Amino acid sequence: MRIAGAPISWGVCEVPGWGYQMSPARVLAEMAAVGLEATEVGPRGWLPEEPAERAQTLFPYGLDVVGAFVPVVLHDPDHDPVPEVERELMNFEAAGGDVLVLAAASGLVGYDERPVLDERGWRTLLRNLDRITGLAAVQGVRTTLHPHVGTMVENGEEVRRVLEDSVVGLCLDTGHLLIGGTDPVALVRRHADRVNHVHAKDVRADLAARVRAGELTYTDAVRAGIYVPLGEGDVDFAAIVADLGEAEFDGWFVLEQDTVLAGEPVDEGPVAQVRASLAYLRGLAGA
Repeated sequence: MRIAGAPISWGVCEVPGWGYQMSPARVLAEMAAVGLEATEVGPRGWLPEEPAERAQTLFPYGLDVVGAFVPVVLHDPDHDPVPEVERELMNFEAAGGDVLVLAAASGLVGYDERPVLDERGWRTLLRNLDRITGLAAVQGVRTTLHPHVGTMVENGEEVRRVLEDSVVGLCLDTGHLLIGGTDPVALVRRHADRVNHVHAKDVRADLAARVRAGELTYTDAVRAGIYVPLGEGDVDFAAIVADLGEAEFDGWFVLEQDTVLAGEPVDEGPVAQVRASLAYLRGLAGA
C-alpha cells in the first residue's frame, strides 16, 4: 500500500476565505515526520509555480510528488480546459507526479452551490474528460476524475454517467462519494477496474445526510466536524481495502480530510488526525 498526504488535511485549500492557510514548511515537515511517503501538491500558488523551484521546495522533506488536484471547468462549450491542464502537466514533468486529479469545477466560488447541467453541458464535459485523459497519457500521466461535493459530478447518477460514457479513471474519494449519496463500498465492488486513485476520508453519516438535505452547506459541515480520523466514522474501510486488494489496485491511497482552521494552531493541530488515520490504514494493510 502506497500512502500519501494532501495539504487540505492541514486546512490548505483553493477556496478563498476557507480558513487559516498553514505554510508549506510546516505542512511538509509534519508529513515527513509522521512517515508519509509522498504528497499531492495542493492548490495553485501554495507551492512555487516554477517547476524547478517547486522541486527544490519539496526536496528537503524527502517526499515524492503524487500529482495534483486540478479543479477545472469542463462543461462549458465556450471554454477550452486544455491549456490550463497543459500548464499543470508541464509542472509534472519538472517536479514529478503521475496522477492528474481532475474535478469538474462548477465555475462558481467554493463548493456550497452549483448550477444545473443541461444535456449540451454533459456532452461537453464527457468529451473533455476523454480529451484530457488522452493528452495526459501521452506524457505518462494517469487522469482520474474526483467526484466532489459542489462540482458538476457529485451524486450517484452523475458518477454513473461518467463511468458509462467516458474512459476516464475514477478517484475513489470515500468522503465526497458518501456525502453525495454514493456508497463507496458498492462502487468499488461494481467498478474496481476504473478506480486508479484513492482519497481516503472518513465521515459522519448524520452530517452527510444534512448536507444532502440542504440543511448544512458543505463548508459548514466541515466546520462542524463531518470528517473524522479513519476508522471513527461511517465508511467501511476494511471492505474497501480488501476489495481493492483483490482487484490488484496499484495506485495511491491519499489521506485527505478536508479541514478548516480558524487560526494558526496553538497545539499539535491537524497532524494528530493524520497520524491516527495513517496508523489505522497501515493496520488494515497489514491485516
